[in-house]
Amino acid sequence: MKSPRKLLVVSGALLLALAALVALRTPRAFGQGAGQAGPQPAPDPRARIRTTVSLVIVPVTVKDSRGELVTDLQQNDFRIFEDGIEQPIALFSADAFPLSAAILIDDDLKRSTAEKVQKTLETLAGGFSASDEVSLWRFDEVPEAVSEDFISENDKLLTLLKHIDLSSSFPGIGSYAMTNGPRVNTAQPPGPAKVPAEAAGHPNTKHIDDAIYAAAEQLQGRPRERRKIIFLISDGQNAKNNTHKYGETLKLLLSADISVYAVGVGEANMNRGITFLGNNVLSKYAHSTGGDIFYGGMSRENLEGLYARVSEQARNQYTIAYSGAHTDRSQPYHAIEVRVRRPGLSLLTRDGYYLSATP
Repeated sequence: MKSPRKLLVVSGALLLALAALVALRTPRAFGQGAGQAGPQPAPDPRARIRTTVSLVIVPVTVKDSRGELVTDLQQNDFRIFEDGIEQPIALFSADAFPLSAAILIDDDLKRSTAEKVQKTLETLAGGFSASDEVSLWRFDEVPEAVSEDFISENDKLLTLLKHIDLSSSFPGIGSYAMTNGPRVNTAQPPGPAKVPAEAAGHPNTKHIDDAIYAAAEQLQGRPRERRKIIFLISDGQNAKNNTHKYGETLKLLLSADISVYAVGVGEANMNRGITFLGNNVLSKYAHSTGGDIFYGGMSRENLEGLYARVSEQARNQYTIAYSGAHTDRSQPYHAIEVRVRRPGLSLLTRDGYYLSATP
């Protein structure tokens, strides 16, 4: 698959430091031959990303035919191309990176789906370590920040998750107030039965694009040595009148180096094969940003297992960096393709990146 990453623009003087850094990198961190002075502590690849210059940083997930993560590849197993031109790999790491994650929870699910998701929310905290930071959101027509900022204490995150009540959402598609007629003393009033709003074609008012955009704005300022992800739990039903359209939201994600990982619940499982229609916007965001989407049954055990897979996969990616040589720098967008020499493997990475200066 193809991939994107935002160009990290720094002064030309620092380019001279790149050769020295590459020459000094160790086998453990960057897959090179051993030095002559004996074993040395492996340098932190995150520090190199902070200090190394003019690099396009590309996280890559590799899976085998069973969908399991492949973690034993070396630098020479990969080839990377920008706009069809092969690029020398400047830096390579298989080390796990700390996460900056924005969790987006759909607050307008059908009642049966909401009840099942509700029972699993507390387990989201277990997927994050002491080095991670997490912000928490809920959304229907508008996104609402549940946490004031990023949380690094697991107990605080767990407390906030315990207090989220998906049964108290505003009326919307599938909610009780929209699919049932008024009640008098707990009984249906006389007269013909009301037609459920969803069957009558009630418009969807849920704004997934706007929710992702809000989370991306919060994430874009996090340090580049952290892996930035949006962890989205939703049925994928998306209104047509979002303030921020798909293309605008995707550009922000690619420019800010943010990947979307989605867990599809409810209707998302029925629409999983419809990749480029609005009903499967989850898949579009995940695949275009180098993230992933997970589907499954609605048992508690199944959902909790999917949550754990998201954090594991996001944390354990290969990191490839190159300088973007011999391509047209006058163009704002550049396509990326990553290939692996070992047969039978699949890659998840971004489609490209936007050439823009890092703030």
